[in-house]
Amino acid sequence: MAQKSKWDAARHMLSGTGGALDPKPVSDSQSEITQMVLPNDANPMGNILGGMVMHQVDIVGAIAAGRHSGSYVVTASMDRMIFHVPIRVGEIIILRASVNRAFRTSMEVGVKVFREGVYNRQREHTSSAYLTFVAVDDDGNPREVPPVKPITAEEKRRYREAGERRRLRLEEAALKKAQFARGKSRA
Repeated sequence: MAQKSKWDAARHMLSGTGGALDPKPVSDSQSEITQMVLPNDANPMGNILGGMVMHQVDIVGAIAAGRHSGSYVVTASMDRMIFHVPIRVGEIIILRASVNRAFRTSMEVGVKVFREGVYNRQREHTSSAYLTFVAVDDDGNPREVPPVKPITAEEKRRYREAGERRRLRLEEAALKKAQFARGKSRA
């Protein structure tokens, strides 16, 4: 008997909805948003507002997660975001999103943000974030999503690292839950 691949095992685990969910390559759901930074988007120093960047990160991430899952998604979390380089009024902001890994109902999406000069077209990476989205059905209940099929070496690296980040997030959530429970029992 032939040994099952990890993709066959993942399909088997996700078959609770009446059939196997086939893995999808990362390229099927990648998303990109490009726009010019206007004065209305900026602070008094002429740099795009951090909240505006975070808003766009959430949108492009949700598009990628929705494409992957074939459903609406809700944002469950965003890891910290560090702004390394400002994006100025008149420059172009480019946001690229990819689903790094899918779990049962959730997906980790990585978003990279770049700035680009209008005339010289030089790009510079300004920030990145990892977001977790949960696929939902029409009633807002979590629904299963297909696994990610990483193909390139970069996709395989991101896939592995997403599993490690998820493990750390779950450990942190359990610790916070225990701390909350201890605090409640003292009240």
